[in-house]
Amino acid sequence: MSDDYNEKPAYADAHRSFKPLEIGGQTIEPGTRTSVDLPVADLYTHAKLTMPVNVIRGKRPGPTLFVSAAVHGDELNGVEIIRRLLKLRGLKQLRGTLIAVPIVNVHGFLRHSRYLPDRRDLNRSFPGTSKGSVASRLAKVFVDEILAKADYGIDLHTGAIHRANLPQIRADLSNDETRRLAEAFGCPLLIDAGLREGSLREHANEKGVPLLLYEAGEALRFDEFSIRAGVRGVSGVMRELGMLPKRGKRTPHKSVVALDSNWERAPESGILRSLVELGEYVSKDQTLAYIADPFGETEVAVTSEHAGIVIGRSYLPLAHAGDALYHVARVKGAQKLASRVEAYQSDNEPDDFDDRGESGEPPIV
Repeated sequence: MSDDYNEKPAYADAHRSFKPLEIGGQTIEPGTRTSVDLPVADLYTHAKLTMPVNVIRGKRPGPTLFVSAAVHGDELNGVEIIRRLLKLRGLKQLRGTLIAVPIVNVHGFLRHSRYLPDRRDLNRSFPGTSKGSVASRLAKVFVDEILAKADYGIDLHTGAIHRANLPQIRADLSNDETRRLAEAFGCPLLIDAGLREGSLREHANEKGVPLLLYEAGEALRFDEFSIRAGVRGVSGVMRELGMLPKRGKRTPHKSVVALDSNWERAPESGILRSLVELGEYVSKDQTLAYIADPFGETEVAVTSEHAGIVIGRSYLPLAHAGDALYHVARVKGAQKLASRVEAYQSDNEPDDFDDRGESGEPPIV
């Protein structure tokens, strides 16, 4: 444990760690760990449905951080990231409070769906209202019971079905505190993303709660690389906040901010043969894939409009004209960043010597 960690942090008295914390009608005392079930809209059968929350309060003061997942019900990597996060041995030395919400959109999670039963997007429904739609009511519960109690937040996401994202942080990088935490997460690529109306990130910004959005992997699938990178990233932010002890000489990967990005789309319909993987550097006009008819009599190339790094791609080998196929980010020093991405992938992949990651978990195969 570092000497800095033993010292009383300057922010200790300003944060809420030793103030009363009440979630879902339960008072959680310092030095305790509690599970809380927050009621949400019941099922058609009148069966009760709840949003599960796990709260860990350290014995020493520090900030309050919430980590949430499955705001979109089919985005599963974050659920596993939080499960592993809660098993970290370092939590025995926690300063402050960790609020873990592995499944926010319980209705969508049960239905393997991104959306609520009424087809609304929860991440366009904040801050919500207790008299609104199912999505609006769920957003209101999260805002009142979780966001209002926190000093910082990390929201975990994935790409869509059949579409994967390279691990990346999206945040308001004009905020110095948010940028500091984004860099501590350790993803090679940061995206200075605008705030979308009705999103959790927009409402957190209005309330002065710095929030990181972690994007990695694909919906309805576990991806071991994305999960390990997520656990390491969240714990890195907690160390930066003084919630966990510093670790040796390890420093996070140096992050690069994307200048802009665009999706390369299918010029026509057909069978897709992809040539480029996530994290690869691509040059201007490079062929990323070919689209052909089922007999191979006609074939057209999909090319990159500019040089950059592939940060998202479709894994479905079928494409209609106009489908988004490759998400390419333009960055300064793209070739150097590609080598950093490769090193980042290597650091977060299991190997023959250490296949259990920071939480002691064997890799998912």
